[in-house]
Amino acid sequence: MRLGSIEAGGTKFILAVLDSQYHVLKRQRIATTTPDETLAACVTFFQQNKVDALGIGSFGPAEIRKDTVTYGYILNTPKVGWSHVDVLTPLKKTLQIPITFTTDVNASAYGEYIAGAGETVNSLVYFTVGTGIGGTSHLEMGHTLVIPSPDDDFAGVCPYHQNRCFEGMASGPAIEARTGSPGEQLERTNQVFKLVSYYVSQLVFDAYLNFRPAKIVIGGSVISETELPLIRKDVATLNNGYVELPDLTELISRTEVADNGSATVGNAALASQLL
Repeated sequence: MRLGSIEAGGTKFILAVLDSQYHVLKRQRIATTTPDETLAACVTFFQQNKVDALGIGSFGPAEIRKDTVTYGYILNTPKVGWSHVDVLTPLKKTLQIPITFTTDVNASAYGEYIAGAGETVNSLVYFTVGTGIGGTSHLEMGHTLVIPSPDDDFAGVCPYHQNRCFEGMASGPAIEARTGSPGEQLERTNQVFKLVSYYVSQLVFDAYLNFRPAKIVIGGSVISETELPLIRKDVATLNNGYVELPDLTELISRTEVADNGSATVGNAALASQLL
């Protein structure tokens, strides 16, 4: 059995073929350009690398309810040119294989749950902090309200909420707008990561109060191991003794799937359920 995965991000698509044990046999990265160009590249990849079923985890917001006429669509996204794009149908018609569609964060959460930091717990919340910020299920927690730091006058990059949501203040595009450089080109000592960590700690604290998960996993390229101690400290400060917190080094972690591949594993696992 060969399983396919598309991790559809706002900056890049990661295409992969896996075996039944979720070992990656082939992987390719393509840039997220126009829908026609990007989806055509996906078709070409899977025509050349045949799979029995395919799982797609997409940036959003996306329609993941199977009983709707727009199942498989990206909805009203800030990503220019991608609003109301049907991702699923062109791939299904061309490849003629079973395909399932969910959000990239759902795919990552599932991959982490079955093969990473969530293997030993019974509940998990997963956040991707990258081009966008997303939370598990199809919550739009990246666009919930944030409290700006008193010493932060940044206007925010979210076209809908400016400096009033997490994505506007702490996403990859926010870092680049603040500094003039992508986050991966900056030293981790740069003060921008202190600000971003403060906002991520608000996101984590909100999630803990609302859901009380056994594990909160932070994926994506923005947060590294370097920022985790600061995030844990800020979560404790935000709590201010209100609820009894678990060991924050156990509660809050980075992804544990190799090569940042939690979405790839999750997509493949969802695809296997179609067979």
